[in-house]
Amino acid sequence: MTALHAGTNTPADVEAVEEIMRRGGPELQERMARVEAHLEHVTAESGMPLAAHATATIAAGGKRLRPLLVMLAAESAGGPAAGAEGELGLTRAAVAIELVHSATLVHDDLIDGAELRRGRPTVAAVAGRNAAIATGDLLFSRAFAELAGNRDRDQLRALSDASSALAAGELLQREDAYAADIDVERYLERCRLKTAALFEAACRLGALVAVDGTTALAVALGDFAERIGLAFQLLDDVLDVSGPAERTGKARGTDLLDGTVTLPLIIARRRDKQIAALDLAELASPAEAEALCERIAATGALEEARARALSIVTEAKALLPALLSRRYDLLDLVADAVVERYC
Repeated sequence: MTALHAGTNTPADVEAVEEIMRRGGPELQERMARVEAHLEHVTAESGMPLAAHATATIAAGGKRLRPLLVMLAAESAGGPAAGAEGELGLTRAAVAIELVHSATLVHDDLIDGAELRRGRPTVAAVAGRNAAIATGDLLFSRAFAELAGNRDRDQLRALSDASSALAAGELLQREDAYAADIDVERYLERCRLKTAALFEAACRLGALVAVDGTTALAVALGDFAERIGLAFQLLDDVLDVSGPAERTGKARGTDLLDGTVTLPLIIARRRDKQIAALDLAELASPAEAEALCERIAATGALEEARARALSIVTEAKALLPALLSRRYDLLDLVADAVVERYC
């Protein structure tokens, strides 16, 4: 990610989520609308000036994929308890996940020096470093305050585990920046920490909120979502190399220019001695990064990385528990949507 990072919400992403919402029907649509309204309420009541920055971050939107996973996992396990309190507990869980995700975006933009996020100025660009740190911290704290309202230790543990993983993943990514000796397993561990852990937490939370949810079901749905998140990140890294910019919202090779070692680069280094000898720190411009992308693509690394992601998606779909009461088809569609972001 660099100063022009704008997110990678591709048209396929948006269309897939819209299809899930359509097939989910009025009940799912109403629940997601409540999540949106609650997010606005939580950020607005934080007090100026942080409320303005937090609200702008939330308003920048995105696919809301993680809250959607909370909803689908809960519905798969029988739905929330009947009545307003049950619905509120589900809303809180979905809002908490999105607040944590939003907090990481604010902090990531600060670390990366990003000026744009989804086409809008980042908090760091508008208000500076200190405001960005405080806004991210605020969003994290509000996430746990929301989830605490559900009075469930296991739910708090699920969100805490994911938040700890995110921090560990960020440290690992900084440690590995520009490195020449990163292997596939270390890369996959970084992806698990930075991306997949929050996907996993979303489904764990959904199952724990559900009236028929059990610890075993929460673990099973979490395992499914972790693999979906892992494949999501692999394909995102493929898109960084394959582009094009008009599809992904960022220039090809943006992550490579930032020193991030991705799976396509790891594979290409094995196949091309010139790429293996290249020091990422020597990339001096977007043009040089794009030229490296061409060389990586020529090795066939993109096809191998994509095949690995597809294999992980297949594993994920096989993990969907047979005892799910409903929404099995929509969780399956989420898995397919991850694949569609490359196609």
